Amino acid sequence: MFLRKPFAASPPFVRVAPFVIFLALTFCQGQFGAASAYWFYLAKTLVGAWLIWEMRPFVSEMRWAVSWEAVVVGVAVFAAWVGITGEWTTQNSLWAKFGFTHPLGAPLKTWNPNEQFGDGSALAWLMIVMRVAGSTLVVPPLEEVFYRSFLYRYIARPNFLSVPLNQFLPWPFLATAAVFGFSHNEWLAGILCGAAYQWLVIRKHRLGDAMTAHAITNFLLGLWIIWRGAWHFW
Repeated sequence: MFLRKPFAASPPFVRVAPFVIFLALTFCQGQFGAASAYWFYLAKTLVGAWLIWEMRPFVSEMRWAVSWEAVVVGVAVFAAWVGITGEWTTQNSLWAKFGFTHPLGAPLKTWNPNEQFGDGSALAWLMIVMRVAGSTLVVPPLEEVFYRSFLYRYIARPNFLSVPLNQFLPWPFLATAAVFGFSHNEWLAGILCGAAYQWLVIRKHRLGDAMTAHAITNFLLGLWIIWRGAWHFW
């Protein structure tokens, strides 16, 4: 409840602070022993759900919406995410090509609960289910509000609420897609993903379709990871 007052008082704060808090918890994953990668993910998912609950009254555009475009984009982005491969398509390999290490340091060990807690154990399945649930239901609202509602419009104009959601602006479009892309190891797929979600917001003049597409992508990716054992995507 202590966040309600600052959330109500500041449109930028209510759209940025939850994302920053969620990101800070992400950076804590794996910093306190191997198991902390999993327990911090569990914690940040619960905190993220609480933040969404607290910010919801003050972010009118954060409402889920379903359309055929959202479904198509969600599935297409998933296909691109698992289909785009190559030496240049991840940040780790990209920076190495230029003789640098990743700016944020060495990547964490592959996120694999079966390896950490025992193959098929109850604790491993708890972490897997929590990861799928978190990436499907918590990540999309927090990221879409930050990137598509705030960042895209703020780059266009500091008084970002005066910028309509359906206004196409080339520089903010490219910049937001790039920032979104490079916030993921799969930078190329991430840029295409960010552009696709932004296109949805512009086309539908609302945030909800991008949230749904993002949720579909992440849910399908989670199923793919479990089915194929492709833990490197997590």
